Amino acid sequence: MKITFKANYNVSIFLICAFLGQILLYGQQDVQTSNRINKTQSSMSDDTEAKIEEILKKLTLEEKVAMCHAQSKFSTKGVERLGIPEIWMSDGPHGVRAEISWDDWSDAGWTNDSITAFPALTCLAASFNPELSSQFGFALGEEARYRKKDVLLGPGVNIYRTPLNGRNFEYMGEDPFLASTMVVPYIKGVQENGVAACVKHYALNNQEHNRFTINVEASDRALYEIYLPAFKAAVKEAGVWSVMGAYNKFRGQHTTHHELLNKILKTDWEFDGVVISDWNSTHDTMEAALNGLDMEMGTGTDGLGANIANHYDYYFLANPFLKKLKSGEIPESVVDDKVRRILRLMFRTNLSANRPLGKANNKEHHDVAREVGTEGIVLLKNEDNFFPIEDKKGLIIAVIGENATRSMTKGGGSSELKPKFEISPIEGIKARFKNATILHTMGYESGAFNYDKVLPPTMNQDSLRLAAMETAKKADIVLFVGGLNKNHWQDCESDDRQQFGLPFGQEKLLNDIHKVNKNIGVILISGNAVEMPWLDKVNALVETWYLGSMAGHSIADVISGDVNPSGKLPFTFPAKLEDNGAHYFGEKSYPGVDMTQHYKDDILVGYRWHDTKKIKPLYAFGYGLSYTSFSLSEIEIDKKEYTLEDSINISCTVTNTGAKGGSEVVQVYIGKPKSTVKRALKELKGFQKTNLKSGEDSSVKINIPVSSLAFYDESISNWNLEKGDYIVYVGNASDNISKKITITVK
Repeated sequence: MKITFKANYNVSIFLICAFLGQILLYGQQDVQTSNRINKTQSSMSDDTEAKIEEILKKLTLEEKVAMCHAQSKFSTKGVERLGIPEIWMSDGPHGVRAEISWDDWSDAGWTNDSITAFPALTCLAASFNPELSSQFGFALGEEARYRKKDVLLGPGVNIYRTPLNGRNFEYMGEDPFLASTMVVPYIKGVQENGVAACVKHYALNNQEHNRFTINVEASDRALYEIYLPAFKAAVKEAGVWSVMGAYNKFRGQHTTHHELLNKILKTDWEFDGVVISDWNSTHDTMEAALNGLDMEMGTGTDGLGANIANHYDYYFLANPFLKKLKSGEIPESVVDDKVRRILRLMFRTNLSANRPLGKANNKEHHDVAREVGTEGIVLLKNEDNFFPIEDKKGLIIAVIGENATRSMTKGGGSSELKPKFEISPIEGIKARFKNATILHTMGYESGAFNYDKVLPPTMNQDSLRLAAMETAKKADIVLFVGGLNKNHWQDCESDDRQQFGLPFGQEKLLNDIHKVNKNIGVILISGNAVEMPWLDKVNALVETWYLGSMAGHSIADVISGDVNPSGKLPFTFPAKLEDNGAHYFGEKSYPGVDMTQHYKDDILVGYRWHDTKKIKPLYAFGYGLSYTSFSLSEIEIDKKEYTLEDSINISCTVTNTGAKGGSEVVQVYIGKPKSTVKRALKELKGFQKTNLKSGEDSSVKINIPVSSLAFYDESISNWNLEKGDYIVYVGNASDNISKKITITVK
């Protein structure tokens, strides 16, 4: 049906037709993943672009400007007289946030806004499973659509540079290739539901401390090789419909309205979607207008305070923007470009005739959350096969630690969730271990969650510690469920961690428990690496992340052996903080001096730093144990010499040599010896996860374009592929390489 928009009611007719169309489509859709309709095209049809131009002609200047800034905490204005809808957004990298009040951050008090909480993105990255990322994104998109959201403010792909960053749990680890590979199917899955993903925070927002004022000084190589690739993949491969700016400055300019937006994002990458500010990250009308920002959200009203009448009109892209447009200081073509992008976003979301209706809190979503949890859990230590634990009568298990009962969907900042339910670790363990006797005591207390300050505990810590020791004495096995939480100065938005070790007296508690019971397994709940001086006192260790609604079931699945762990670390665990590249250089590198920090680690982030500087990590990137064993054999490449147009084809045989079925991740790294520029010893360039029964083998093939071996050459401001010899490293962790093969690029 062709709509010409000759009068206002025609737009309304279009919307009615779109609504009827989506109902018909919903009835015809197959729920199976393999039959999902892909609606993630990065460009619009000529017909739709023509409709956008027709609408643009009908808008007044005031209406155009009104579409470029918020009207509430999470919405922007539509145009009533033309039937153009409002845009509604929600926080939610791993779940759709509860409804927030119109003008402040208080809970709106709805009773129908509970959702499924999915695992945090560190867990998703640890699965090393792109297909699972697709299922994750699709289920999350369905929940956002059911809640009538047009934009989901996630995923986050900022790089894990320091283990102190309070927001690392929201991101996909330290490696740009892993983050790029995992973010693409996530975005496509979300957007199949007619909901825009909003990849964030663009760019170099790698710490929370002083995030509003910190100025980052980094090389172009670090920018292009480490901090931008996941954003580029989101745009070029996933066709993401929106991008969120960041709080920090880069080279003295705020990144929400920075040349990075026009030059790289919108020109070089041809991004045709909407750039949305982070909340209160806009600082200047001229820069916001001219440097690529399209939609301003959450601003503190130009210093005028949040309580004046019509304070949204005081946003930088509101009345001040309108004034400069009317005076001619800013040409109208600038606002037209922003509105085109906003209308394009609408035709992909709330004006789409092919938009499904969404679902929430169904079994399929719970199953996805549980599976992501089990696939992302990483087994780090397992002496004498401590795990899996057999459920048998007479066995006494002491579950000790506040994290066994504490809600981990609360807190953390903008990723805080209101799930319909949350299975705690103790609930999951009790549900699975029906024959064993389960004892529980807190052991320590951290105090209630508060966004921007630490609240003291209310219970006597010595009494809790003594009770834990008494409980441990009675048990055959101690499961210590500890780690971090989502309080201020832990894994939480707005500031960074204050210590690398375990907080709340957990190290002393573990040492005291060890005095009375030496059969200890640690279930570590965190989104960050922690220091582990207590590691030699425990028999086993699993990193379980923040797992959301199905947390307890996922944990119990793994520690019982119902699921064989297959997660791999998406970031390095350094033995001590100074071993991390960002911290090695002192305060100038992190957290910065006089509000400026220099990325002295440059391109050597994470395992790149440890490998190149020969600093042994506590646990390496890509590391993760299993209840079975695997061997890699017959590792081969298709030829020895390649040109720029070629791809390197690596094949190997993976054999499950143990007694249980399980999954292994083959990882391929490539390095350039004798390079003309500084380079990491090796970089991840490919991986594949494969599931095998006991005794089974499988041929794994990984394809790597030769062009991906290029480095960013600052002398020419472009990518440059060096000729000569390269080394291909094939293994199952960055520090566990089965074979090295030398190749030559001609």
